[in-house]
Amino acid sequence: MLSIKNVSKSYAKGKVKAVDHISLEVRRGEIFGFLGPNGAGKTTTIKMITGVLPIGLGTITVNGYDIEKDPINAKMSMGYVPDTHDIYDRLTGIEYLNFIADVYGVSHGERKQSIEKYLDMFDMKQAAGQPIKSYSHGMKQKIIVTGALLHNPPLWILDEPMTGLDPKSAHLLKEEMNRHCQKGNTVFFSTHILEVAERLCHRIGIINKGKIIAVGTLDELRSSGDKSLESIFLELTDEGSEIHE
Repeated sequence: MLSIKNVSKSYAKGKVKAVDHISLEVRRGEIFGFLGPNGAGKTTTIKMITGVLPIGLGTITVNGYDIEKDPINAKMSMGYVPDTHDIYDRLTGIEYLNFIADVYGVSHGERKQSIEKYLDMFDMKQAAGQPIKSYSHGMKQKIIVTGALLHNPPLWILDEPMTGLDPKSAHLLKEEMNRHCQKGNTVFFSTHILEVAERLCHRIGIINKGKIIAVGTLDELRSSGDKSLESIFLELTDEGSEIHE
């Protein structure tokens, strides 16, 4: 579903390598957790996957489409929740969702069903008619998640998706992620909440200083004993100060 081959990205005229020749294969039907300390290259990688940033070197394909050679089909195959709330906040929630549905060519019948489903799930029906600029941080996160998922893409790219969500909404989103994968689809998400990744992910990739340093199931990442994901993460990255919720 998602193939990253020998991808690099540098800044400052090549002096700073944010992503350093990484390769990953993310399969259909799995939740893949992408973990790393702050500044490790997670968000840069995600922005290259989604086409927000150009790839420095290497190739990325989404659902069989090269993100640089066939960006429209690649982007139509994914839903993206960024780690920031870059959103048209002068629109109402429902205006924003209808705009996103227009962009993805979602029929009126399908969009009505999807929008109602997620607005009900996140308890946003009453707020949908209000301007987004009046929303709280958590409400903005809910409307962004709804916009990313309403066209039912096979691949979900979620960068810190639980940030700002209340416990009930976070729980419902995790359940939705599981249902999505049970249908043969894929979720690729980053999080600093290691307990969530430990419970939710089928496989995990850890990036540090721009390099992939580990990939596998939790059992595969354990060198011995019954270590927690937090212990494994700390051992591999030696960045205890970076763990936070």
